[in-house]
Amino acid sequence: MTTNTILIRNATAILTGLHGNGEGEGEGEGERHAGPDLRVAGRTIEAIGKLAPRPGEQVIDATDCVVYPAWVNTHHHLFQSLLKGDPPGLNLTLTPWLGATPYRFRAAFDETTFRLAARIGLIELVRSGCGTVADHNYLYYPGMPYDSSAILFEEAEALGLRFVLCRGGATRTRQLESELPQALRPETLDQFLGDCERLTARYHQPAPDAMRRVVMAPTTPLYSMSPEELRTSARTARRLGIRLHSHLSETVEYQNAARDKYQTTPVAFCGEHEWLGSDVWFAHLVKLGADEIRQLGATGTGIAHCPQSNGRLGSGIANIPALEAAGVPVSIGVDGAASNEAADMISEAHAAWLLQRARRGHGARPRAEGGDHEGGADAARVEDVVRWGTAGGAAVLGLDAVGTLQPGKVADLAIYRLDDPRCFGLHDPAIAPVASGGRPALRALLVAGRVVVEHDAIPGLDLAELGAAARDAVLRLQHRAAQSAAPHP
Repeated sequence: MTTNTILIRNATAILTGLHGNGEGEGEGEGERHAGPDLRVAGRTIEAIGKLAPRPGEQVIDATDCVVYPAWVNTHHHLFQSLLKGDPPGLNLTLTPWLGATPYRFRAAFDETTFRLAARIGLIELVRSGCGTVADHNYLYYPGMPYDSSAILFEEAEALGLRFVLCRGGATRTRQLESELPQALRPETLDQFLGDCERLTARYHQPAPDAMRRVVMAPTTPLYSMSPEELRTSARTARRLGIRLHSHLSETVEYQNAARDKYQTTPVAFCGEHEWLGSDVWFAHLVKLGADEIRQLGATGTGIAHCPQSNGRLGSGIANIPALEAAGVPVSIGVDGAASNEAADMISEAHAAWLLQRARRGHGARPRAEGGDHEGGADAARVEDVVRWGTAGGAAVLGLDAVGTLQPGKVADLAIYRLDDPRCFGLHDPAIAPVASGGRPALRALLVAGRVVVEHDAIPGLDLAELGAAARDAVLRLQHRAAQSAAPHP
């Protein structure tokens, strides 16, 4: 007798992604489950507990492994996977870095290099235990000779990933873009909205366990569209039944621009133009006033927290505990590899854990100056970070059937081995993937009940071949960018 089930046996620890202290024995709401077994039937989790094998079912031995929900990455720029460590932009803050690296190379991408970059980024994420990827793709321009949206969906499907296309773009350019010789022309609003409608009709799945979603995502509200166009885009998205996403308040320049142009704050500006709500999430939200935090929480607007990119660009550290306490849904995104040379969810989770503690500790003052705490080790627990990066991501994306390990939920889960010396000696093995740093090997990764990684290998992937292709592509991009920048006679 054969059954369409998979039994994951004898896990050392299971973190569920749920909110609330304690450990569940059955279908409780604990952050951890005693397990030690988990059964997958088709696409869903059937049971968690002490389970006996069934005749003919597939068994995955999880001895000396920990099980997490598969990570949900809510903000990426996959095309930047071929722009890591670009020397001209390596030590710049956000605004000059945009001109030095991503804008300098945008026109150098063709269909082949774009597809390769997407593949590299998705593979990097898969190897970290990520099952859902939301990519904020802004590589669009009038007359573009290839369909970057189709390529992203194709590459994600080939790996078995759940994919959310955040369709970026702009009807306006920043001054720094217009001064670049190879700058790409902006789209008209009709072109942008028309393509969002096309993509929604072709790809968007509204189901809570959807494998494909489309999101309307102009690159940034303060720079990419006029206020009237922002309002029109929000109304169009809601008519189409899709969500809204963008960058906001990554640096103090967002505050400066909102004050100078509109005499308000970035969050208040978004609220005035219908860009707040439970169907909206923003990347970064580093520089916020107390009133802005309250407004985000009151409207249920979410965040994609990107600690490594914010650190790399010197932007700061988002105040995640204050945002969550205000009611802001919290998720984690890796941002683009051009400002995060380790664009995977394990590195991002590790950084989120450490940097929230550092942020609180940085504010410690002696009692003589009114201080009331020594450090910040209570700012973020591993269980918090796992929840942000799994259930939190599913919530901001509206994928309600994904993100936690519970019977009835979709079986998106990562099984990590603890056989690396960095995990040896741990008194609490459950925290290893987040706390120990580095990439733990995957015993298996399941997405919608399908095994997409087993024994740390992706079927058909030759990493040496992929690395060689990447090196060649970097040289081609450098050559094309240099040609575009050269003065013409």
